[in-house]
Amino acid sequence: ARNLLMQAWVPACARMREDEAALDALRISHGCTEPLARWDWRFFAEKVRQARFDLDDAEVKPYFELGAMMRAMFGVAGKLLGLTFVEKPGMPLYHPDVRLFEVLRGDTLVGLFIADNFARPSKQGGAWMSGYRWQTRNTESGAVIPIIGNHNNFSKPPAGQPALLTFDDVRTLFHEFGHGLHGLLSNVHYEKLSGTNVLQDYVELPSQLFEHWALEESVLSEYARHYESGAPIPAPLIGRIRAAATFNKAYETVEYTSSALVDLAVHARSDYADFDLERFEREELARLGLPALAKMMHRLPHFRHLFSGDSYAAGYYVYMWAEVLDADAFDAFVEQKNPFHRETAQRLHDYVYSAGNSIEPAEAYRAFRGRDARVEPLLKKRGLIPA
Repeated sequence: ARNLLMQAWVPACARMREDEAALDALRISHGCTEPLARWDWRFFAEKVRQARFDLDDAEVKPYFELGAMMRAMFGVAGKLLGLTFVEKPGMPLYHPDVRLFEVLRGDTLVGLFIADNFARPSKQGGAWMSGYRWQTRNTESGAVIPIIGNHNNFSKPPAGQPALLTFDDVRTLFHEFGHGLHGLLSNVHYEKLSGTNVLQDYVELPSQLFEHWALEESVLSEYARHYESGAPIPAPLIGRIRAAATFNKAYETVEYTSSALVDLAVHARSDYADFDLERFEREELARLGLPALAKMMHRLPHFRHLFSGDSYAAGYYVYMWAEVLDADAFDAFVEQKNPFHRETAQRLHDYVYSAGNSIEPAEAYRAFRGRDARVEPLLKKRGLIPA
């Protein structure tokens, strides 16, 4: 885990120092006389992003209407995994905004999918997937199909108005649907091995991987259409969205990786007598060479992942490991020059989306990819090494 993190840490720190020059130049052009400080970074980074990529939510959102984006994710699941989603209106559900879909492969019912997309006062924040019932064959009555829900917190528009999403919202929609597919496509005997009941450093692979199709040109050209005119999203706008995706990734990588490395270091100690948490954190960051304008994503005193249970103890690295897997996995399709390559998609179905925890994760990934994952696709995805 430490070796993985250091492979990202070194180029991220170097790239962040390059980005600092662009932010500093913008600071000077704005007439600011004080040097950049840590708390200035996000403000000036957003200014540089706007100037460099000319992206504005008012320009982007009209092409990302919620209904169209749901059709997009269903369409990807159809081409990739052979699924069809049929809405069942009028079913008694727990809120009027919630929608229910039958999930079919041919004429066979695979599962039920619940879409709960809008924020409301009684709903917790964030976005997540729920397994209301897990797939299993270990029952007296035979096979049990899964009931899977995706829960988002998009703003509900006034009656008669479209629900328009930012591209970050679209990524969230696809991300949670990747978790949903992991639950819906499960094909195992025992419920405890079903769907997303896998190791913590593997559970984000199906979700983060599915995000890649949200930026596929063939998907965007078919589904990302202006909600009023029906015009497809312009190719130059797609290009700017893609280019912006790697901007400021060095800063975000340093922010995350510093927390993960300190997490490993604090758990590597065997003696906590007279332990000074603040001093330990300061000395460890100095040893790592944290850039002066960077900060940890989570300072140790409020680092909930470390102390809320043993799932994440010394395990904050899992998010990056999952991204190593998802970047390397999507490269399998890139190498085939086809985002819906049939044989690759079949292996993805058999060894990732349907296997649950019935196959040891490293073995399952090798069966899909033909080898262990490599870190280079992640570094390219984050713009830390040349693509």
